[in-house]
Amino acid sequence: MQIAVNILILLDFRAMITLHTKEDLRTLLEPQKQNQKRIGFVPTMGALHQGHLTLVSRALEECDFVVVSIFVNPTQFNNPEDLAKYPRHLDNDLKTLSSLNSSILVFAPSAEHLYGAQVSARRYDFGALGQHMEGRHRPGHFDGVATVVSLLFDAVTPDRAYFGEKDYQQLRILETLVQIEQRETVIVPCAIARNSEGLALSSRNQRLSDTELQQALLLPRVLNDAFVSFGKNSILAIKNQVKAAFDQAPEFDLEYFEIADVDSLVPTLTKDPKKKYRAFVAAHIGGIRLIDNLELN
Repeated sequence: MQIAVNILILLDFRAMITLHTKEDLRTLLEPQKQNQKRIGFVPTMGALHQGHLTLVSRALEECDFVVVSIFVNPTQFNNPEDLAKYPRHLDNDLKTLSSLNSSILVFAPSAEHLYGAQVSARRYDFGALGQHMEGRHRPGHFDGVATVVSLLFDAVTPDRAYFGEKDYQQLRILETLVQIEQRETVIVPCAIARNSEGLALSSRNQRLSDTELQQALLLPRVLNDAFVSFGKNSILAIKNQVKAAFDQAPEFDLEYFEIADVDSLVPTLTKDPKKKYRAFVAAHIGGIRLIDNLELN
């Protein structure tokens, strides 16, 4: 009970606090919900950058109270080395959030506390949404993402949850998760945050050298070229154009480039004037996997 009292005192002073248990989180949030306060939620894996901050800023504008989770989720990684090397800078993340707004609540649980004794993913059926692109190349990834988001939603019970469109397929998966689990949380899509040269912001960018950061601009460049070409060239011609661009960049290993309609996310070689399309790309450079996407029409 003393913990709860201390938490509420801190809340009165609008000081940013960090909690590590669901029990303390619920103790703090329940009075807010009883007072009809709108709870906004931004799930992150830390290593925060400006892209995360745009999500948090929007949540602060639209909600009465904002929770940011910092948790590197082990069940969504296919590659153990990628999990081990994922940047973790909790102290820096807390300073970054505090400089944005000191009233933010940070939830940073351990894997064992969030998952329980068995840290494993549930199995979901998202149909075609999860069968291509990321679903094909990272089997089980969306099960891990959906599991951790479901557990976090159980802990926070937010009114609105904010996700970036850089992980567009994931965004669509989570919209479906809310429907499957019949939750009242609204998923709020947020535009991709890019640096001044067009590179999509990502925590993985921190692992790139200065040279690799410049080389990584190939991703937004091929997407922009696809945007320009989409109205006059076939999808097959665009895919060949992208393949040729990566063939001339030996530092890259192209994993996939696909164009899919935004409803089904099934890659296609044909266009329907009644549908909206996005281009999706994933590639490796210096052992780092990068993804990006762009609306075409």
